Amino acid sequence: MPPKKEFKDIVELSNFLRSPQGCPWDREQTIDTLKKYIVEETYEVVQAIEDRDDRELIEELGDLLLQVVLVSQIASEENRFDITDVIDRLHNKLVRRHPHVFGENKAKNAEEAVKSWHSQKLKEKDRKRQLLGIPRSMPSLLRAQRIGEKASQVGFDWKDIDGVLDKVREEIDELGNELKKGNKELVEKEYGDMIFSLVNLARHLDIDAESSTQTAIEKFISRFNMVEDQVNKDGKSFSDYSLQELDRIWNEVK
Repeated sequence: MPPKKEFKDIVELSNFLRSPQGCPWDREQTIDTLKKYIVEETYEVVQAIEDRDDRELIEELGDLLLQVVLVSQIASEENRFDITDVIDRLHNKLVRRHPHVFGENKAKNAEEAVKSWHSQKLKEKDRKRQLLGIPRSMPSLLRAQRIGEKASQVGFDWKDIDGVLDKVREEIDELGNELKKGNKELVEKEYGDMIFSLVNLARHLDIDAESSTQTAIEKFISRFNMVEDQVNKDGKSFSDYSLQELDRIWNEVK
């Protein structure tokens, strides 16, 4: 059995692929062109985790790691930084962000550990604006939840879930009022406010808004497929049914 490859072997291979003797496609890539692949590979890692598919997870983690290596290699060619700078920065950050591990004040539980991590992070970043560190490229539900978490860390949050529920009801009422007026621009605004309040509700319920929505989507697809199977079994098309009939089939397959 051949020896397993080490990280340095992957770095050397990526360097070769970028060389004149390597791959034309790899040589053409820039850090900007790799952005879409980084996002795509990240989602594929998440999909493999959700599918509980270790073989696929190994594959996708490797693909994501390749993007890290390639970006670092391109940056090295531009005399900006290299992979050793990335590793060194990560190592130092892990030590700094864990004063409750490597320092004298130990964390008694996960909650204290998280508070310690965020406290150290705030000292390092020294941002005048608490919410600017959350990437705009995040999926909207995930970004909304992270923003809520950040605001909560400085005390800007409801004290209990009743306040959150009141806010959800308030936003639903405001959406209903704008729907009656027929102003599409304001309807869109109030709809966004309602979604944001629902994400805050998820946070207070200790639910991940992004993953719970994905679960709801998958459930809808599964049930819709069963309705579609029933329609095909009857030798008909969707247009042959009224909405009430389709709803009856939907409730049966539930």
